[in-house]
Amino acid sequence: MNKKSFLYRAYDLYVDGFRNMTLGKTLWAIILIKLFIMFAILKVFFFPDFLKTHAKGGEEADYVATEMTERAN
Repeated sequence: MNKKSFLYRAYDLYVDGFRNMTLGKTLWAIILIKLFIMFAILKVFFFPDFLKTHAKGGEEADYVATEMTERAN
């Protein structure tokens, strides 16, 4: 890659910034752990697959359409 191109300079800026980071690496680790907890663990326990329990296999679109039209009235 050409060293004067925008992509190379942007990549070099981020690599150099992360290399010289001390406290930032710890904060990024905390952020990534929190995101993993929110999206992987909490989703399993607090957001069950509603359509799987209420609609038969392959009829999810019909169930959603029916529910939307009934609730709109």
